Amino acid sequence: MTKPFVLKNYIFSTIFWLVFAIAVWINFQANSGVYNAGLQTIVLVLSSIIFTHFLTVKLLPKALRLKKMKLFLLQATVVILTLSVIYSLIFTYIEMGSKNELPSDFLGQLPILWTGFYLALPASFLINGSACGIKFYQEHGKIERDHILLQQAHLENQLKLLQDQINPHVVFNILNHIHILMRTDTKLADYLLLKFSDILRYQLYHCNQSLVPLGQDIEHLRNLVEVEKLRWGNELEVQSEWKIENKNTRIAPLLLVSFIENAFKYVCRLPGHKGYVKISCREKDGLLLFSVENPYSDVATYKKKDEAGGIGLQNVQKRLKLQYPDSHELTIESANNLYKVTLTLHLSDHHEQ
Repeated sequence: MTKPFVLKNYIFSTIFWLVFAIAVWINFQANSGVYNAGLQTIVLVLSSIIFTHFLTVKLLPKALRLKKMKLFLLQATVVILTLSVIYSLIFTYIEMGSKNELPSDFLGQLPILWTGFYLALPASFLINGSACGIKFYQEHGKIERDHILLQQAHLENQLKLLQDQINPHVVFNILNHIHILMRTDTKLADYLLLKFSDILRYQLYHCNQSLVPLGQDIEHLRNLVEVEKLRWGNELEVQSEWKIENKNTRIAPLLLVSFIENAFKYVCRLPGHKGYVKISCREKDGLLLFSVENPYSDVATYKKKDEAGGIGLQNVQKRLKLQYPDSHELTIESANNLYKVTLTLHLSDHHEQ
């Protein structure tokens, strides 16, 4: 984008000064010959370009960057006055001199110089003011673009940090399950190891993207649920429903992992009570409806553990605010020893990204 933008500025500046030169030449030609009109135009336009370029390219950007606009106003005043003097000299010694209407002594020339300076002030102010106004608009647009790019980079860094917090958490949990099963059931441990390779492959090769196909992310979640079901065996009753109409609809990766992780981690498993986890995930016309439900034994313990982990629901809420600011609804219910998370996500808004 930088090269077309710079080229556009050069074209605009060239047209501006070309129009200015034609207007000045027409004005001079009305009162002078072709030669004098051309000479005055060349000197006046070149001096104007040099001074306004110095003012707008050197002084103005520096003043905006250092926030020293009062100093810039003083510098602009000096430039305008200097350019007015040059205009006065052009009028006096080229225009008047060519007509032999100029007094021979300098004291006699002073009134003419002063008149020329007085008449040149508005023109000098208008030229430099217009150039500064255009440059200020361009610099302000550049600052806005840089600010947007900086915000975008900051957003991407935040998302990367949140995803990096999630990935190791999932990996370590699965490795811990396999480690335990290696002592009791090697066949089951071998099966879980294959599942783990699928999970790890997904995290390594797909989660570095901002959006992934929903079908891939759901398959990753189903693998996690399968691992947890095998891990807990008859201790837990697991019910899961997966109905995805469009698997190519895109979603931010690993967005739903923490909900499932928390459900299995904090589900009630008191003696004499068989805990359960209910998972429902449905997608239709770009609308994702996701819910996880599990009983718990102590709400204070549940919240304390979740906060201690530091990578649970708070991270998901942050990611939703960053990636789906106006297209999600998250409800967390905790009552009667029942914990339920419901998420409604509009994926169609991000389908083309």
